Amino acid sequence: MPTLTPPNDRLSRRGALTLIGAGLAAPMMATPALALSEAKAKSLVDSVVADINSVINSGKSEPAMYRDFERIFSRYADVPTIARYALGVDARRASPAQLRSFTDVFQRYISVKYGRRFREFIGGRIEVRDARPVKSFIEVRTVAHLRGEAPFNVTFLVSDRSGSDRFFNLFIEGVNMLLTERTEIGAMLDRRGGDIDKMIADLRATG
Repeated sequence: MPTLTPPNDRLSRRGALTLIGAGLAAPMMATPALALSEAKAKSLVDSVVADINSVINSGKSEPAMYRDFERIFSRYADVPTIARYALGVDARRASPAQLRSFTDVFQRYISVKYGRRFREFIGGRIEVRDARPVKSFIEVRTVAHLRGEAPFNVTFLVSDRSGSDRFFNLFIEGVNMLLTERTEIGAMLDRRGGDIDKMIADLRATG
């Protein structure tokens, strides 16, 4: 099974350019529609958090919880945009079939990866605090309360660019999902010499 360790300080030139592009592209990818409001964004995250809280306190088995987390990502996250962003500049040369295949397997991958993170919240809860416009999207701040730990922020960035209200980025204790996944996917492509199909196969094996 391939490892998903972020690349070390010897980033490839392509990987370094990808990271630079990530910082520049984030505001652009979230161009807002005027219909999106703070109240609507907060309502979306209220629903996301209610579903996450339900799963982490359900007592279900680990595989069952991951299936539930995948349904949450499918329902509330702008998975196609997140997936395309994670693929970075390589999305331009991917065929439509490759993009579909990558998006499908990527949804499973992030559901398991972030599902593992949310499983650490078992016995705790996530509380929605506030929402505010930031540049071209709405930031909704929540606070995770875990047993035996100090509370910490979990922040959702919400846009309706996809045609419906969805979150397109997530920060857990300051860790940026979009930048993290672009780094991970870029590293996997580098290990496979830029072969998208082999990277998809590697990603599928991680689930």
